[in-house]
Amino acid sequence: MSRFVTLCLSAAFALLGCGPAGAQSPAAFPDRPIRLVLAFGPGGLADITFRLVAEKLTGLVGKQVVVENQPGAGGVTAASTVMKAAPDGHTLLVLTNGTAISKSLFKNLPFDPVKDFAPVSLVAYFDIVIVTSPESKYQTLGDLLAAARSSPGKLNFGTINPGSTQNLSAELFRSTAGIDVVIVPFRTSPDAATALMGGNLDAVFESYTALKPLVAARKLRALATTGSKRSVYLPELPTVKEAGVPTYEVTGWNALGAPAGTPPEIIAILNRHVNTVVAMPDFRQRLLEFGNEAYGGTPEELRRQLVNDIAKWEAVIKQAGIPQQ
Repeated sequence: MSRFVTLCLSAAFALLGCGPAGAQSPAAFPDRPIRLVLAFGPGGLADITFRLVAEKLTGLVGKQVVVENQPGAGGVTAASTVMKAAPDGHTLLVLTNGTAISKSLFKNLPFDPVKDFAPVSLVAYFDIVIVTSPESKYQTLGDLLAAARSSPGKLNFGTINPGSTQNLSAELFRSTAGIDVVIVPFRTSPDAATALMGGNLDAVFESYTALKPLVAARKLRALATTGSKRSVYLPELPTVKEAGVPTYEVTGWNALGAPAGTPPEIIAILNRHVNTVVAMPDFRQRLLEFGNEAYGGTPEELRRQLVNDIAKWEAVIKQAGIPQQ
């Protein structure tokens, strides 16, 4: 082969990305720090969870993994940052069940949670817990349901802001159980708990994490959890399904996604590392202390979770008549 032909072939391979000038090899990933972009401020459940994830991933991948807090309505700021990033696995978005809710809650959401992000892995599941005050006459969820059915429109259920997972969990409970109750939104979890302990509410729907100190101190009485099976951190409590509403289920979750177009080989590496983290006994124990159950799985499993939750909460939002923001 002539020197001229050899040079031409070399140039052609380089232009096609087949030579050294091509895309980064998965074997070299990561070659710089990885960012986990979070649509919440510091100190919350998702923030604490993913700072633990970042710490564990740093040890696995050999590069620093950092959490960036970019709070904003509908997760727009965080999502925009990740959408604009190179699809090379170095910038990831923390996805949550709130991401699925945002798809229907916000009128002009500038991103599509399914199309604009490549799923990496689930990280954790958590349940909502239904609580009353210790002085309440409602000793069980059955008692609460019976009272709601015998006195339509008389009971008040507290949640945090409209459109939150907690608020929509109460809306779904109302419609699924076929009861007429008033759902009262509060600005914060402590505000709702204070109203409940003061006798101004009959029940509150909230994450166990937010209420754990009050439940542990017996200042609140937990009646049931909302997941598909009994909670690993409150195994003595029945699920709502067991307690009288067999078609009701709400499970919160946290996960990681990458920009759309991220190579499958990079997704596979990230997925493997996340599943290694969620299998670590100390990581699992720490999450249990926060009211989270560590769980990984495949990218496709996360995609199904996201798609199913978008459809589920769209129906709840429409039935509750919650206006788009």
